[in-house]
Amino acid sequence: MKVRTMGRHFRESFKSLGRNSWMTFASVSAVTVTLLLVGVFIVIMMNLNQLADNIENDVEIKVIAEPAADAEAVKVLEKQVRETKGVLEVVYSSRDEELDKMIESFGEELNLYKQSNPLGDALYVKAEDPHETEAIAKKIDTYDNTYQVVYGEEKVEKLFNVLSMSRNIGLVLILALLFTAMFLISNTIRLTIVARGREIEIMKLVGATNSFVRIPFVLEGIWLGILGAILPMIIISVSYYELYEQWEPKLQNELFQLLSATPFILQVNALLLFMGVFIGVWGSFMSVRKFLRA
Repeated sequence: MKVRTMGRHFRESFKSLGRNSWMTFASVSAVTVTLLLVGVFIVIMMNLNQLADNIENDVEIKVIAEPAADAEAVKVLEKQVRETKGVLEVVYSSRDEELDKMIESFGEELNLYKQSNPLGDALYVKAEDPHETEAIAKKIDTYDNTYQVVYGEEKVEKLFNVLSMSRNIGLVLILALLFTAMFLISNTIRLTIVARGREIEIMKLVGATNSFVRIPFVLEGIWLGILGAILPMIIISVSYYELYEQWEPKLQNELFQLLSATPFILQVNALLLFMGVFIGVWGSFMSVRKFLRA
């Protein structure tokens, strides 16, 4: 296609936005409102997904060694645990450290046990894949000098099931919202093009090819998508940066951590811009096709 022809298409697409100002406003408004809802929902779901990841990664196995086991036997057990397939991290805690934790949790009355500590050394184990926690715990429980292996058993499995279900529900809701957005926006754009059906018929009568007719409308869809995405991008960026600045210091060392504003907001904005352009192009292309087939 010649540069001059392409330049003509660009000029026509811009002129069309001005000539059909009310329909342009309606289309941009539909894109803006829908992408704002989609953007807010994505931000919420991604942060909830981050919380779910943190909960999963916080699951650990506590391996208690036999109280009668000597230091050498505990070292052998620790070596076995570290070499277990799927183990990511092992932290050793002596019996004295374990007693100090109990005293801190349950009160000074337990100081009496310092004279004769009945506890065994402990190993805190994390799995590379949190979903493998149960299998790893059962494997470790077969090792010599293992007194008890604690990992929550059925509670861990229920937790993973709930988190998995939450992710799936969130994904379904996002997809449903996106399809709704595509339907609403494409219908709005279709109304814009239907109102200009006579213009398309005249272009066809004077010999314009399908691509010659289609390209200005597709370009117009791109501009509508971009214009509709600008306000949601600004609102979500400003709101999230403000939220992040206020709450991140308060959430230090907490299980729930907000996703870092950068590059998260840049990624969300890029996604919103892509969706706006894609929906605009798709809506224009599908709507014009009806007239080109006639």
